[in-house]
Amino acid sequence: MNKKKTFALPYVVWMVIFTVVPLLLILFYAFVHRTDTGALVFTTEYIESALSGSSMSVLLLSLEYALITTVLCFLLAYPAALFLWQLKSRIGSIVNLLFMLPMWMNFLLRTYAWRALLDTSGPINRILQLLGFPAQQLLYTEGAVIFGLVYNFLPFMLLPIYTSFTKIDKSYIQAAEDLGANKRQTLIHIIFPLTKSGIITGITMVFMPAVTTFVISRLLGGSQTMMFGDLLENQFMLLKDWNTGSALAVVMMVLMLLSMALVRKSDDGVMPGGM
Repeated sequence: MNKKKTFALPYVVWMVIFTVVPLLLILFYAFVHRTDTGALVFTTEYIESALSGSSMSVLLLSLEYALITTVLCFLLAYPAALFLWQLKSRIGSIVNLLFMLPMWMNFLLRTYAWRALLDTSGPINRILQLLGFPAQQLLYTEGAVIFGLVYNFLPFMLLPIYTSFTKIDKSYIQAAEDLGANKRQTLIHIIFPLTKSGIITGITMVFMPAVTTFVISRLLGGSQTMMFGDLLENQFMLLKDWNTGSALAVVMMVLMLLSMALVRKSDDGVMPGGM
């Protein structure tokens, strides 16, 4: 037992320094105000400011984008995972590797690449012009931001869903077919419930990061689009307003905790493989 505690000590120290202490600092700045005399006073004005109209509009926009991104990622990832599962194991592994290959490149570089591709003078508009169509404003639009979110977070939806497919016992599929179920009935009543755990994991891995991202909205949306991550960064880095920035972070943490609670409730009773 002493050896186990010794091995766990570095992890505990790491958690305290890089998780607990920053969290306490955020709570301190969000709820404590320093007066002109230097006295520390408990206040909720920063939280109230974080819940004001402008901040809430940005938060609601971020939630909308994250929801659209999550739905699109699911609609693309689930058929892709089903297709990979039905391939031979070796071929499926190779195709799955091709899906995951973009993740090996830096997140920022991938986004910069799409910025160049979507530019007015970029390759996509050049192809459109060669086909006789006028150049389109693809960059700095809501569509570009959502496209960038889907492109960057799609692998995080695909991988857990595909993993849940690989854990399915195919005897359930054979039993359903023996009982007269067609492919659609098998998919809805057998395969989909068995992959529920992968779907929930994928939703968690896409929705939460999509709400707080700021690189994609800045590079592909420009000044036209501000998400909650941009608002947080502006408060800390540009305005140097740690109090309001911490209050915004607290609002986001509460939202994340609520989301995790809902996901965990949905995941109750789901066994490995989705049963």
